[in-house]
Amino acid sequence: MYDYHNPVLLHPSVDALVTNPDGTYVDVTFGGGGHSQAILEKLSSKGKLISFDQDEDTIARAPQDPRFTLVNHNFQFTKHYLEFLKAAPVDGILADLGISSHQIDIGERGFAHRLNGPLDMRMSASTPISAAQIVQNSSEKELNYIFKQYGEIPNARRLSDIIIRSRGSKDISTIEGFKAAIATCTPGKTPAKYLSQVFQALRIAVNKEMEVLEALLNDAETLIKPGGKLVVISYHSLEDRLVKHLFQTGNLEGNRHTDLYGHISKPFDNQPNAAITPDDAEIESNKRARSAKMRIGVRNTWKRTHS
Repeated sequence: MYDYHNPVLLHPSVDALVTNPDGTYVDVTFGGGGHSQAILEKLSSKGKLISFDQDEDTIARAPQDPRFTLVNHNFQFTKHYLEFLKAAPVDGILADLGISSHQIDIGERGFAHRLNGPLDMRMSASTPISAAQIVQNSSEKELNYIFKQYGEIPNARRLSDIIIRSRGSKDISTIEGFKAAIATCTPGKTPAKYLSQVFQALRIAVNKEMEVLEALLNDAETLIKPGGKLVVISYHSLEDRLVKHLFQTGNLEGNRHTDLYGHISKPFDNQPNAAITPDDAEIESNKRARSAKMRIGVRNTWKRTHS
């Protein structure tokens, strides 16, 4: 059924999100359309769904449904387009972060270390800088930050040094060439895990994924009605930490601010408190679901005051 992408936590996420069949909902990561289709199935004829995706390949998969609108842009512009469409505030927003199976399985996209192709990793052709350009042009300090911050790689400094020294003598613009250049850094016992971390770091840097997520999380309180939900499925600790901080403390830094009565000043209530993960059956049928964590925040009536 899902030849393009097998959606993770499909029913738990959509069941949590849609509480009003007549409402307006947003799926900021359309991808293969699995979550969007499930949302549409829960909506009445009055309901509306607005989905975002910057990947040009997704346009052809958009459902022909009068209740559906596809915005072919990065979801960092969610607030702008919801205001343009006069749709805000909405009844709920879903974000399934990461990349689709379709993107991973095409070597020309450059996302997977197990395939050969250009070291690209751009989610959209309009993204100005590829992974190859980053490894070829970034300073050692910049590379070290990318691998340490986004990949949590222990030997990030050594890896960065090897990449710098490989320039000019080795072709690091392809997946195979890049892997060969960093072979002396790659652990023999766990090469796949290490390379996954390296490629994750580059992908995040290329697509500015953390900045994009931060923009959505910072805007969410003004985009969702009280009682509406923000449902986020993340795949690594950096993303999950930001979502957890927002739902628990009201800000992305994780700093707790309380009112005179000791109540934490935050726009979302964490429901439930712990992250939801795929069950064994889902992981067995979809290995890429194993690292997924879903958090649900319910918009309360708290409003931020600006001094």
